[in-house]
Amino acid sequence: MRQNMWRASLILGTCFGHCAFGMNGQQVTMHNHAVAPAEKIQAIESAIRERQYDDAEGLASAALRMDPNDARLWTLEGIAYSLSGRDQDALAAFGKALKISPTNGAALRGEVQLYYKSRDRRATPLLEEILKTNPADSTAREMLAVLEARAGECEAADSQFALLGTAINTHPESLEAYGNCLVQAGHADQAVPIFQRLADLLPTAVYPRYDLAVVLVESRQDEAAIKVLDPLMAEDPSDPDVLSLASDAYEAVGNTPKSVALLRQAIILSPMDTGYYTSFAALCLDHESYQVGIDMIHAGLQRVPDDPSLYLSLGLLYAQLAKYDEAEAAFKMAGQLDAKQSISSYALDLTEIQKNHSEETIANIRDQLKTHPNSALLHYLFAKLIVGQGTDAGSKLSGEALQSALLAVKIKPDMTEARDLLAIMYTDRNQFEPAMEQCRLALQSNPDDQTAIYHLILGLRHSQKPQDRAEAATLVQRLSQLQKVGRQKETNRKKFTLVEEQPTPQAKSN
Repeated sequence: MRQNMWRASLILGTCFGHCAFGMNGQQVTMHNHAVAPAEKIQAIESAIRERQYDDAEGLASAALRMDPNDARLWTLEGIAYSLSGRDQDALAAFGKALKISPTNGAALRGEVQLYYKSRDRRATPLLEEILKTNPADSTAREMLAVLEARAGECEAADSQFALLGTAINTHPESLEAYGNCLVQAGHADQAVPIFQRLADLLPTAVYPRYDLAVVLVESRQDEAAIKVLDPLMAEDPSDPDVLSLASDAYEAVGNTPKSVALLRQAIILSPMDTGYYTSFAALCLDHESYQVGIDMIHAGLQRVPDDPSLYLSLGLLYAQLAKYDEAEAAFKMAGQLDAKQSISSYALDLTEIQKNHSEETIANIRDQLKTHPNSALLHYLFAKLIVGQGTDAGSKLSGEALQSALLAVKIKPDMTEARDLLAIMYTDRNQFEPAMEQCRLALQSNPDDQTAIYHLILGLRHSQKPQDRAEAATLVQRLSQLQKVGRQKETNRKKFTLVEEQPTPQAKSN
């Protein structure tokens, strides 16, 4: 994105005595309530063009002491301040210009430029206002699109980018934002030409080619992805993310030995990244190489012993070998670790809870429950904290946790987190029927609830009914698929990062 485009166009080739120019050379009439002598205006403009910003500021200040109601003088002072890096002073000057002349296009664009530069969302309504007046202002539309993309408002951003067409073809930041938003909206195939353009624009940079490969894999254009990834691996064979992505592409085209070799190398290069181990386990599940997968997961657990995803993969592998006792132990460990590692999926601002699970914290929640007895979230947190203490929690306290979790789902029946917690507590007590009931209720609200699925598998494992054993086998396959989808989402989340590009001298002058 050419972030200085407006600023340059306000200065170079302008006619500040009567007008200012916008992004594409369109004239914007400057209304003012006083007429400063033309020589003062010309002197300030000349100092700005010659980059004598201190002189321009001094001339503008002197002129404003004589004529404080001239919007042009405030605008010029704002431009001088902005170009010399005094952004707050520039905002103040532009604000005074707009107070005098609310339709002053040059001051409005100067203000928007500074807000945009600092990623201040106050630019958004101003840009929308500019576009109401002039829908053809491509710079305003591009700025608005990038701001919306940064804020995660991808549907709105994609609409704005689509209207821009080829206008962003030389703007790396905008191309990256557009491509990223298309992926987030589930349109990876539409993002391919965007990232291809970005890669062509920045041929020596790695990230555009890598992002291009990601969307090619996501849109199942795996042969094309391999053509992008092979040169990247040749340039830098030590990047585990590139190796892992290439592993996915080679597996998709049927070259499993190459896929396995690349993933093994990624694990060697980054042995603490659990995602590579679980990806390896997925390969082993797909190709019925269960013991190989078990051995690799155990190697991962030696390095990262407290990651629930590794135990979940281990349980899936053991289940395929009909080693149900081992599978059950792995699933239980996954549940216990998950209970300890996350308080809630809600956005909470409870600093004390984040720090520890001490008796003081539990007492604090208990006190809050006296004031808010109908808070499902507080009941859930109380139970979660006690479960997080593990076997150290006394039986009386554990009973309170169970009752609190039951109250949570009574108050809020669709609270899947509380139902998952109940499933964990019932399973720990070997009460598999009520555990399965909670799992099924959780899955009614969230069919992709992995915690509910693997605890349901545990309950079905203890059933003597043939149909329950068959359901357990089906659920193992479903859980494996959900893990794979989750890994792909995490891949996409990690891969795309907006890269701010500094404007080139040529871009500045356009």
